[in-house]
Amino acid sequence: MKLLFVITTLSIALLSAQAFQLPSNVNRSGGLFSTATPQDVDGSATAAESSSSGKLLIRDRYIATNRFTVRPNAQAKFEKRWADRSSRLASLDGFRYFHLMRRVALENDVNSGIDPLANEDPFGNYVSFTIWQEKKHFNAWRQGDAFKEAHGGTSLFAFVTTMVSSAMVLKGAPKPAFYDGLLHQSVVPDTIPETFDGWRNVDADGQNILPAECFVACNQFFVPPSNDVAFEQRWANRTSKLKECDGFVSFSMLRRDAKAKGHGISPMGEEEPTYMSCTVWKDRASFMSWKDGNAFKEAHASAGDKNKGEDEVKKEQPQPLWSRPPSPIFYEGTLVISSADGA
Repeated sequence: MKLLFVITTLSIALLSAQAFQLPSNVNRSGGLFSTATPQDVDGSATAAESSSSGKLLIRDRYIATNRFTVRPNAQAKFEKRWADRSSRLASLDGFRYFHLMRRVALENDVNSGIDPLANEDPFGNYVSFTIWQEKKHFNAWRQGDAFKEAHGGTSLFAFVTTMVSSAMVLKGAPKPAFYDGLLHQSVVPDTIPETFDGWRNVDADGQNILPAECFVACNQFFVPPSNDVAFEQRWANRTSKLKECDGFVSFSMLRRDAKAKGHGISPMGEEEPTYMSCTVWKDRASFMSWKDGNAFKEAHASAGDKNKGEDEVKKEQPQPLWSRPPSPIFYEGTLVISSADGA
Protein backbone atom coordinates (compact mmCIF):
# COMPACT_ATOMS: atom_id res chain seq x y z
CA MET A 1 0.00 0.00 0.00
CA LYS A 2 2.83 2.42 0.83
CA LEU A 3 4.46 1.74 -2.55
CA LEU A 4 1.15 2.37 -4.34
CA PHE A 5 0.69 5.65 -2.47
CA VAL A 6 4.19 6.82 -3.39
CA ILE A 7 3.68 5.96 -7.06
CA THR A 8 0.31 7.70 -7.15
CA THR A 9 1.68 10.76 -5.39
CA LEU A 10 4.62 11.06 -7.76
CA SER A 11 2.31 10.63 -10.77
CA ILE A 12 0.17 13.54 -9.59
CA ALA A 13 3.31 15.56 -8.94
CA LEU A 14 4.62 14.99 -12.44
CA LEU A 15 1.29 15.99 -13.97
CA SER A 16 1.28 19.14 -11.87
CA ALA A 17 4.73 20.17 -13.02
CA GLN A 18 4.08 19.35 -16.67
CA ALA A 19 0.66 20.96 -16.87
CA PHE A 20 1.95 24.22 -18.36
CA GLN A 21 4.72 22.66 -20.44
CA LEU A 22 3.13 22.93 -23.86
CA PRO A 23 4.91 21.86 -27.04
CA SER A 24 7.21 24.64 -28.26
CA ASN A 25 5.46 24.69 -31.68
CA VAL A 26 2.60 25.37 -30.16
CA ASN A 27 -12.92 53.82 -30.97
CA ARG A 28 -15.25 53.81 -27.92
CA SER A 29 -18.97 54.27 -28.39
CA GLY A 30 -20.10 52.90 -25.05
CA GLY A 31 -19.84 49.29 -26.20
CA LEU A 32 -17.22 46.67 -25.52
CA PHE A 33 -14.37 46.58 -28.00
CA SER A 34 -11.18 44.79 -28.95
CA THR A 35 -7.82 46.58 -29.02
CA ALA A 36 -5.47 43.91 -30.37
CA THR A 37 -3.90 43.87 -33.82
CA PRO A 38 -4.62 40.95 -36.17
CA GLN A 39 -1.37 39.16 -35.33
CA ASP A 40 1.03 38.83 -32.44
CA VAL A 41 4.54 40.13 -33.01
CA ASP A 42 5.77 36.55 -33.35
CA GLY A 43 3.31 35.98 -36.19
CA SER A 44 0.82 33.74 -34.37
CA ALA A 45 -2.81 34.62 -34.98
CA THR A 46 -4.46 36.47 -32.11
CA ALA A 47 -7.82 34.83 -32.76
CA ALA A 48 -8.87 31.24 -33.17
CA GLU A 49 -9.48 29.99 -36.69
CA SER A 50 -12.43 31.48 -38.48
CA SER A 51 -15.66 29.82 -37.46
CA SER A 52 -17.89 28.15 -40.02
CA SER A 53 -20.36 30.97 -39.35
CA GLY A 54 -17.93 33.90 -39.71
CA LYS A 55 -14.96 35.67 -38.14
CA LEU A 56 -14.16 35.43 -34.45
CA LEU A 57 -13.04 38.42 -32.42
CA ILE A 58 -9.37 39.30 -32.06
CA ARG A 59 -7.63 38.37 -28.83
CA ASP A 60 -6.63 41.22 -26.50
CA ARG A 61 -4.88 39.17 -23.79
CA TYR A 62 -3.87 35.57 -23.15
CA ILE A 63 -5.00 33.99 -19.88
CA ALA A 64 -3.41 30.90 -18.33
CA THR A 65 -5.23 29.13 -15.50
CA ASN A 66 -4.72 25.97 -13.49
CA ARG A 67 -7.62 24.46 -11.55
CA PHE A 68 -7.01 22.61 -8.28
CA THR A 69 -9.17 20.47 -6.02
CA VAL A 70 -7.74 21.05 -2.54
CA ARG A 71 -8.49 18.46 0.10
CA PRO A 72 -10.80 19.39 2.99
CA ASN A 73 -9.03 21.33 5.76
CA ALA A 74 -5.94 21.75 3.58
CA GLN A 75 -6.81 25.14 2.09
CA ALA A 76 -4.51 27.16 4.35
CA LYS A 77 -1.60 24.80 3.67
CA PHE A 78 -2.22 25.07 -0.08
CA GLU A 79 -2.25 28.87 0.08
CA LYS A 80 0.95 28.88 2.13
CA ARG A 81 2.65 26.84 -0.59
CA TRP A 82 1.76 29.55 -3.08
CA ALA A 83 2.80 32.36 -0.74
CA ASP A 84 6.19 30.76 -0.07
CA ARG A 85 7.05 29.74 -3.61
CA SER A 86 10.00 31.14 -5.55
CA SER A 87 8.80 33.16 -8.53
CA ARG A 88 9.79 36.27 -10.45
CA LEU A 89 6.52 36.49 -12.32
CA ALA A 90 6.04 40.26 -11.98
CA SER A 91 9.43 40.95 -13.59
CA LEU A 92 8.75 38.98 -16.78
CA ASP A 93 8.06 40.53 -20.17
CA GLY A 94 4.38 40.67 -21.00
CA PHE A 95 3.12 39.96 -17.50
CA ARG A 96 -0.02 41.94 -16.60
CA TYR A 97 -1.83 40.41 -13.62
CA PHE A 98 -2.03 37.41 -11.29
CA HIS A 99 -4.10 36.17 -8.40
CA LEU A 100 -4.84 32.85 -6.72
CA MET A 101 -8.59 32.54 -6.31
CA ARG A 102 -10.67 30.31 -4.07
CA ARG A 103 -14.29 29.53 -4.78
CA VAL A 104 -16.88 31.07 -2.48
CA ALA A 105 -20.64 31.28 -2.16
CA LEU A 106 -22.02 34.70 -3.06
CA GLU A 107 -24.15 34.99 0.07
CA ASN A 108 -21.22 34.42 2.43
CA ASP A 109 -19.25 37.21 4.04
CA VAL A 110 -15.84 38.25 2.75
CA ASN A 111 -13.07 35.74 3.51
CA SER A 112 -15.71 33.22 4.56
CA GLY A 113 -14.01 30.16 3.16
CA ILE A 114 -14.72 27.67 0.43
CA ASP A 115 -18.00 27.26 -1.43
CA PRO A 116 -19.37 23.84 -0.44
CA LEU A 117 -20.53 23.34 -4.02
CA ALA A 118 -16.90 23.09 -5.04
CA ASN A 119 -16.73 19.69 -3.36
CA GLU A 120 -19.00 18.44 -6.12
CA ASP A 121 -17.31 20.37 -8.94
CA PRO A 122 -14.89 18.22 -10.96
CA PHE A 123 -12.88 21.35 -11.74
CA GLY A 124 -12.02 22.18 -8.17
CA ASN A 125 -12.15 24.96 -5.62
CA TYR A 126 -8.97 26.93 -6.42
CA VAL A 127 -7.71 28.51 -9.63
CA SER A 128 -4.42 30.20 -10.43
CA PHE A 129 -5.15 33.02 -12.88
CA THR A 130 -2.49 34.84 -14.91
CA ILE A 131 -3.05 37.48 -17.59
CA TRP A 132 -0.36 37.90 -20.22
CA GLN A 133 -0.19 40.70 -22.78
CA GLU A 134 0.28 38.21 -25.61
CA LYS A 135 0.43 34.46 -26.00
CA LYS A 136 4.10 34.67 -26.96
CA HIS A 137 4.87 36.03 -23.49
CA PHE A 138 3.20 33.04 -21.87
CA ASN A 139 5.12 30.70 -24.16
CA ALA A 140 8.42 32.36 -23.24
CA TRP A 141 7.64 31.93 -19.53
CA ARG A 142 6.73 28.25 -19.68
CA GLN A 143 9.83 27.47 -21.75
CA GLY A 144 12.23 29.45 -19.58
CA ASP A 145 14.07 29.22 -16.28
CA ALA A 146 11.42 31.21 -14.41
CA PHE A 147 8.94 28.39 -14.92
CA LYS A 148 11.37 25.81 -13.53
CA GLU A 149 12.15 27.96 -10.51
CA ALA A 150 8.46 28.46 -9.69
CA HIS A 151 7.82 24.73 -9.90
CA GLY A 152 10.78 23.57 -7.84
CA GLY A 153 12.79 22.47 -10.85
CA THR A 154 16.16 23.89 -9.88
CA SER A 155 17.24 20.39 -8.86
CA LEU A 156 15.76 16.91 -8.86
CA PHE A 157 15.50 16.92 -5.06
CA ALA A 158 13.80 20.33 -4.99
CA PHE A 159 11.41 19.24 -7.72
CA VAL A 160 10.38 16.02 -6.01
CA THR A 161 10.05 17.74 -2.62
CA THR A 162 7.86 20.49 -4.07
CA MET A 163 5.64 18.20 -6.10
CA VAL A 164 5.11 15.55 -3.41
CA SER A 165 4.25 18.25 -0.90
CA SER A 166 1.69 19.66 -3.34
CA ALA A 167 0.21 16.25 -3.98
CA MET A 168 -0.42 15.77 -0.26
CA VAL A 169 -2.92 18.65 -0.24
CA LEU A 170 -4.50 18.03 -3.63
CA LYS A 171 -7.20 15.61 -4.64
CA GLY A 172 -6.20 14.51 -8.12
CA ALA A 173 -4.04 16.27 -10.65
CA PRO A 174 -4.39 19.96 -11.55
CA LYS A 175 -6.48 20.77 -14.62
CA PRO A 176 -4.95 23.56 -16.72
CA ALA A 177 -7.12 25.65 -19.06
CA PHE A 178 -6.09 28.45 -21.40
CA TYR A 179 -8.13 31.29 -22.87
CA ASP A 180 -8.15 34.10 -25.38
CA GLY A 181 -9.12 37.25 -23.52
CA LEU A 182 -11.67 39.17 -25.60
CA LEU A 183 -13.15 42.65 -25.18
CA HIS A 184 -10.68 43.35 -22.41
CA GLN A 185 -11.13 46.34 -20.13
CA SER A 186 -9.02 47.37 -17.16
CA VAL A 187 -8.14 50.43 -15.12
CA VAL A 188 -4.75 51.73 -14.11
CA PRO A 189 -4.46 50.95 -10.39
CA ASP A 190 -3.85 53.75 -7.90
CA THR A 191 -1.48 51.46 -6.03
CA ILE A 192 -0.17 47.96 -6.62
CA PRO A 193 0.86 45.31 -4.08
CA GLU A 194 4.57 45.37 -3.30
CA THR A 195 6.64 42.55 -4.73
CA PHE A 196 10.14 41.31 -3.94
CA ASP A 197 12.09 39.87 -6.87
CA GLY A 198 8.84 39.48 -8.78
CA TRP A 199 6.66 37.82 -6.12
CA ARG A 200 4.62 38.80 -3.08
CA ASN A 201 6.13 38.62 0.40
CA VAL A 202 3.12 37.49 2.43
CA ASP A 203 3.10 35.98 5.91
CA ALA A 204 1.15 32.72 5.56
CA ASP A 205 1.00 30.47 8.64
CA GLY A 206 -0.63 27.43 7.00
CA GLN A 207 -3.39 27.52 9.61
CA ASN A 208 -5.57 30.36 8.33
CA ILE A 209 -6.55 31.19 4.78
CA LEU A 210 -5.12 34.42 3.41
CA PRO A 211 -7.14 37.66 3.41
CA ALA A 212 -9.26 38.35 0.35
CA GLU A 213 -7.67 41.02 -1.88
CA CYS A 214 -10.27 41.08 -4.66
CA PHE A 215 -13.58 39.53 -5.67
CA VAL A 216 -14.11 37.71 -8.98
CA ALA A 217 -17.49 37.19 -10.63
CA CYS A 218 -17.65 34.72 -13.52
CA ASN A 219 -20.46 33.48 -15.72
CA GLN A 220 -19.93 30.25 -17.64
CA PHE A 221 -21.44 29.94 -21.11
CA PHE A 222 -21.90 26.74 -23.09
CA VAL A 223 -21.92 27.97 -26.68
CA PRO A 224 -21.88 25.51 -29.61
CA PRO A 225 -19.43 26.29 -32.46
CA SER A 226 -22.29 27.23 -34.77
CA ASN A 227 -23.16 30.18 -32.51
CA ASP A 228 -19.72 31.40 -31.46
CA VAL A 229 -19.51 34.38 -33.82
CA ALA A 230 -23.03 35.55 -33.00
CA PHE A 231 -22.32 35.16 -29.28
CA GLU A 232 -19.15 37.25 -29.49
CA GLN A 233 -20.85 39.95 -31.55
CA ARG A 234 -23.72 40.17 -29.10
CA TRP A 235 -21.22 40.88 -26.32
CA ALA A 236 -19.23 43.30 -28.49
CA ASN A 237 -22.37 45.32 -29.19
CA ARG A 238 -23.61 45.60 -25.63
CA THR A 239 -23.25 48.75 -23.55
CA SER A 240 -20.69 48.67 -20.77
CA LYS A 241 -20.01 51.26 -18.07
CA LEU A 242 -17.75 49.04 -15.97
CA LYS A 243 -14.91 51.54 -15.96
CA GLU A 244 -17.20 54.10 -14.38
CA CYS A 245 -18.00 51.81 -11.45
CA ASP A 246 -16.21 52.13 -8.13
CA GLY A 247 -13.98 49.17 -7.40
CA PHE A 248 -13.77 47.86 -10.98
CA VAL A 249 -10.41 46.23 -11.79
CA SER A 250 -10.75 44.32 -15.07
CA PHE A 251 -13.05 42.44 -17.43
CA SER A 252 -12.46 39.82 -20.12
CA MET A 253 -14.69 37.51 -22.04
CA LEU A 254 -12.64 34.32 -21.93
CA ARG A 255 -12.80 32.10 -25.01
CA ARG A 256 -11.39 28.65 -24.34
CA ASP A 257 -8.25 27.87 -26.30
CA ALA A 258 -9.30 24.29 -26.90
CA LYS A 259 -6.35 23.62 -29.19
CA ALA A 260 -3.77 24.04 -26.44
CA LYS A 261 -1.80 20.83 -26.04
CA GLY A 262 0.73 19.48 -23.59
CA HIS A 263 1.31 17.13 -20.68
CA GLY A 264 -1.53 17.22 -18.19
CA ILE A 265 -3.94 18.95 -20.57
CA SER A 266 -7.07 16.94 -21.29
CA PRO A 267 -9.37 17.59 -24.25
CA MET A 268 -12.20 19.91 -23.34
CA GLY A 269 -15.37 17.97 -22.61
CA GLU A 270 -18.98 18.98 -23.20
CA GLU A 271 -19.36 19.66 -19.48
CA GLU A 272 -16.89 22.55 -19.70
CA PRO A 273 -17.89 26.08 -20.75
CA THR A 274 -16.60 27.36 -24.07
CA TYR A 275 -16.80 30.97 -22.88
CA MET A 276 -16.65 32.62 -19.48
CA SER A 277 -17.10 36.26 -18.56
CA CYS A 278 -14.63 37.21 -15.84
CA THR A 279 -14.88 40.48 -13.92
CA VAL A 280 -12.42 41.36 -11.17
CA TRP A 281 -13.56 43.79 -8.48
CA LYS A 282 -11.64 45.43 -5.65
CA ASP A 283 -13.89 43.65 -3.15
CA ARG A 284 -17.25 41.95 -2.75
CA ALA A 285 -18.97 45.23 -1.78
CA SER A 286 -17.96 46.78 -5.11
CA PHE A 287 -19.47 43.87 -7.01
CA MET A 288 -22.69 44.00 -5.04
CA SER A 289 -22.95 47.76 -5.59
CA TRP A 290 -22.66 47.23 -9.35
CA LYS A 291 -25.08 44.30 -9.32
CA ASP A 292 -27.74 46.33 -7.51
CA GLY A 293 -27.18 49.52 -9.51
CA ASN A 294 -28.20 51.04 -12.83
CA ALA A 295 -24.99 50.02 -14.63
CA PHE A 296 -25.94 46.36 -14.27
CA LYS A 297 -29.45 46.96 -15.60
CA GLU A 298 -28.18 48.93 -18.58
CA ALA A 299 -25.55 46.31 -19.42
CA HIS A 300 -28.19 43.58 -19.46
CA ALA A 301 -30.75 45.52 -21.49
CA SER A 302 -31.04 45.61 -25.26
CA ALA A 303 -30.75 48.90 -27.14
CA GLY A 304 -34.01 50.81 -26.98
CA ASP A 305 -35.37 48.85 -24.01
CA LYS A 306 -35.52 51.97 -21.84
CA ASN A 307 -38.44 53.32 -23.85
CA LYS A 308 -40.43 50.08 -23.91
CA GLY A 309 -42.76 48.43 -21.46
CA GLU A 310 -41.76 45.29 -19.57
CA ASP A 311 -44.04 43.00 -21.59
CA GLU A 312 -42.77 44.44 -24.86
CA VAL A 313 -39.16 43.95 -23.83
CA LYS A 314 -39.79 40.31 -22.88
CA LYS A 315 -41.32 39.59 -26.30
CA GLU A 316 -38.30 41.03 -28.09
CA GLN A 317 -35.59 39.31 -26.07
CA PRO A 318 -33.05 37.66 -28.44
CA GLN A 319 -32.91 33.91 -28.63
CA PRO A 320 -30.26 32.29 -26.40
CA LEU A 321 -27.11 31.21 -28.19
CA TRP A 322 -26.03 28.61 -25.65
CA SER A 323 -26.91 24.95 -25.36
CA ARG A 324 -27.78 25.23 -21.67
CA PRO A 325 -28.30 28.11 -19.23
CA PRO A 326 -25.25 30.10 -18.06
CA SER A 327 -23.77 29.10 -14.72
CA PRO A 328 -22.38 31.84 -12.43
CA ILE A 329 -19.45 31.13 -10.15
CA PHE A 330 -17.67 33.37 -7.64
CA TYR A 331 -14.21 33.58 -6.14
CA GLU A 332 -12.11 35.54 -3.69
CA GLY A 333 -8.68 36.41 -4.99
CA THR A 334 -5.53 36.58 -2.91
CA LEU A 335 -1.80 37.06 -3.58
CA VAL A 336 -2.68 39.73 -6.15
CA ILE A 337 0.19 40.87 -8.38
CA SER A 338 -0.35 43.60 -10.95
CA SER A 339 1.68 45.52 -13.48
CA ALA A 340 1.76 49.29 -13.07
CA ASP A 341 -0.59 49.57 -16.05
CA GLY A 342 -3.10 47.12 -14.57
CA ALA A 343 -4.46 43.95 -16.09
